[in-house]
Amino acid sequence: MASSPPSKRRRKNSSKEDDTNGSSSSSPEKMTPVLVFAHGAGAPSSSDWMVRWKDMMGKAMHAVEVVTFDYPYISGGKRRAPPKAEKLVEFHSDIVKMTLAKYPGHPLILAGKSMGSSYTIFQGMSGTIRDETLLQLKVPIMFVQGSKDGLCPLEKLEAVRKKMKSLNELHVIEGGDHSFKIAKKHLNSEGTTQAEAEDHAVQAIAAFVSKALAGR
Repeated sequence: MASSPPSKRRRKNSSKEDDTNGSSSSSPEKMTPVLVFAHGAGAPSSSDWMVRWKDMMGKAMHAVEVVTFDYPYISGGKRRAPPKAEKLVEFHSDIVKMTLAKYPGHPLILAGKSMGSSYTIFQGMSGTIRDETLLQLKVPIMFVQGSKDGLCPLEKLEAVRKKMKSLNELHVIEGGDHSFKIAKKHLNSEGTTQAEAEDHAVQAIAAFVSKALAGR
């Protein structure tokens, strides 16, 4: 998962993009962020995982709203293979534009799970790292990843982070897989729970966002 406050960008879209502030107002109300949170390839925004993280991030960041949506290929209960990235980016961009129009002046945070993240690392079938988007970023971005996520080994992510020019941080959920799920054996050995590990990650995200917005 990646998340990023655009002081411009967002990317977290990557997830995407450019000056999303829309207003110079610095009133407490206007400083309340709005999040656009995209789902991964295999499950819609109504999945238990998405609903849980939407609620946690919204509360931790005191967001005016956490906007979730379903990409067309999976909406309405349909389950087709994701289309080419260009089509998803276009659809995602439209959601972002509508959100900005609804909340002018509020800081925009883009976040996503796996495929839905605007800013992420892509690993092709050959194992080649496609990091061009990340290296071009100029807005802050935070990565949250399970230590046992085989889709993006931490050592490869760290190598890319060292080359990035934008402010970036990484929060690792020890023992977590691609969806941050931690085996009971690991939880017992660490004396913690799944909920505690996820809450720790959410608080780290909130702290990063607060720091990034304060430095705009």
